[in-house]
Amino acid sequence: MTIRCKLRLDHIEHYEYSPGVFNKHYVFNAIYDDKIEEDRRFAKASPSGQFKIQIDNPTAQAAFKIGEYYYFDAVPVPAEPAKS
Repeated sequence: MTIRCKLRLDHIEHYEYSPGVFNKHYVFNAIYDDKIEEDRRFAKASPSGQFKIQIDNPTAQAAFKIGEYYYFDAVPVPAEPAKS
């Protein structure tokens, strides 16, 4: 089963991870607009939520814009076979 989340990128946190090493956290939030049917459907299943991820890849960073909406899919990962 796949679970789909619709989230908006609200802000990017810039911080110094260690001296001279800078990182960015991308913070996405569930947003509800009662005029949008899709939002009403999502709110019934997951009325609130936040997703925060550190992204270091410049290509991936460029793909996200503050204020835009994105889908995130949760797909189960098959168990790794036991190593002998």
